[in-house]
Amino acid sequence: MADTALVTPTLSDAPTPGGAGRDADAPTRRRRGRVGQERPNRLVTVLLALASLTVLVPIYVTVTMALKTSAQAVDGNAFSLPAPLDLTNFAAAWRLTDFPRAFAISTLVTAATVIGTVVLASMASYAISRNWDRKLFRYSFFYLLAAMFLPFPVVALSQIKLTGLVGLDNPGGVAVLHIMFQLSFSMLLFTAFLRSLPEELEESARLDGASTWQVFWRLVFPLLAPMSATVGIFAFLASWNDFAMPSLITADPSLQTLPVLQQIFQTQFSNDYNVAFASYLMAMAPAIVVYLVTQRWVMAGVTQGAIK
Repeated sequence: MADTALVTPTLSDAPTPGGAGRDADAPTRRRRGRVGQERPNRLVTVLLALASLTVLVPIYVTVTMALKTSAQAVDGNAFSLPAPLDLTNFAAAWRLTDFPRAFAISTLVTAATVIGTVVLASMASYAISRNWDRKLFRYSFFYLLAAMFLPFPVVALSQIKLTGLVGLDNPGGVAVLHIMFQLSFSMLLFTAFLRSLPEELEESARLDGASTWQVFWRLVFPLLAPMSATVGIFAFLASWNDFAMPSLITADPSLQTLPVLQQIFQTQFSNDYNVAFASYLMAMAPAIVVYLVTQRWVMAGVTQGAIK
């Protein structure tokens, strides 16, 4: 009888439970580890950095010039830091431009523009989006959208004449025109957002006895909050920073908004660039603060409106 050799398996030869599975999963784990670790696009990064400088550098110059003395402001070095700080520039700008009155007028015009734009654009967009199959509503949308390609300077003379005839050559008329010129873009945003809302919610509300008016204000309008914030921000920035429309429409110089009033009192600043930049900084500070606080809603609203 032939001898049979007994082979005792060693620890190294013993199969490891799940070893084959781990070996098979190794390439998968390596592939998964590379997901989300793509190298950044350096060209895009450089372009974004350069674009940021076009905004940050003017803001830096405005802040530093507003804090310099009169001698430092005319030394030819706009990028130097102020030493010492001179805060009296803001008091002089406050007095020369009658800042409280101009600020109140700009605030009222901007508030009326934001509220009117959000309310009118949302109501019109709701009617159009829910009656898109009807030619009247569909053509009305295209007609209103065409106003985006009609800038104010093209119709400035006719607007000046009309506002004067109806007694709207004042901040109230400016607010009305701001709302009208904001409607097209705002309706485009609202309509895209409304198409992403399920109509089943409205049908359920109507089954419970709600009217169209109640459905809009109690159900649809609260759901439009992200897009309303986006539209409101765009309307705020456009109205607060507008110079051409108030300067041409408002007949009384004492009722002008901040951008126009700064231009009127520019001759009083003479060579006091520090005072001029202090007035610029006070005028643009509210817009910067509002945008920094609410800018996250801009992208959120646009993104939600783009995804159906």
